[in-house]
Amino acid sequence: MTKILLAGATGLVGGNALKLLLADERVTQVVAPTRRPLAAHPRLLNPIADSTSLPLDAAWWAVDGAICALGTTRAQAGSAAAFRAIDHDFALAMATQLRKGGATRFALTSSVGANAQSRLLYPRTKGELEDAIRALDFESLTIIRPGFLGGHRGEVRPMERIMGMILRIAAPILPASARISPASTVARLLVKSAIGAEPGEHLVTSADIARATA
Repeated sequence: MTKILLAGATGLVGGNALKLLLADERVTQVVAPTRRPLAAHPRLLNPIADSTSLPLDAAWWAVDGAICALGTTRAQAGSAAAFRAIDHDFALAMATQLRKGGATRFALTSSVGANAQSRLLYPRTKGELEDAIRALDFESLTIIRPGFLGGHRGEVRPMERIMGMILRIAAPILPASARISPASTVARLLVKSAIGAEPGEHLVTSADIARATA
C-alpha cells in the first residue's frame, strides 16, 4: 500500500493520472494540491495551493512516491519568465519538499528534446528541471519525455488541434519517436513508476511511449 502526491492533477496528463491512481487499490491516498477544488473522493486529499502559497510545513508532503505532471506554454503563461516560474521553479520547489518529506520515488513529465544547453526556451527549461531534480537524489527517478501529447483538452488550442490532425494522418509513415504520445499512456507510465519503479534513473522516450501504446 502506498501514498502518492500528484502535481498537475487538472492538466491533460495529470487528469488521466488522477483517475488511474484513485482506481488503483494499491494506493491508500492521493495528495493532489490544486488551485481549484477537485471532485471529492474518499482517498483524495486536495489541498488548495499554488506557486505563491505552498505550505512548506504541511504534513501531506510525507508520501512514498510522487508524480509531476505540471506544464504550461509560454503563450499560456504570458511571458518567458512566467513560463519558467511554473515549469521549472514551481516544479522544483515541490520536488524539493517531497524529497525532504521522505519520498523515494519520483516520476517526472518532461519533453522530447529536453536539453539544458538548448538555445530554445522550452527544451532548455525542461532540461534544466531534469538536472535539478536529479541533484535531489531520489532513490528512484523516472523521466518521461513525450512528444506531441494527444488527448481531449478542456481548452481550445487551434494550432495544436491542426498539428494533432497532421500527426494522426502521417502516423503510418512516421518513426515511433515522432508519433503522438497519448496522454493516457504517459499517465499510465507515470503511475506505474511512482508506485513501484526500481531504484535508479529510468528514461522513457517518445519511442518507448509509442511502443507502450501499440
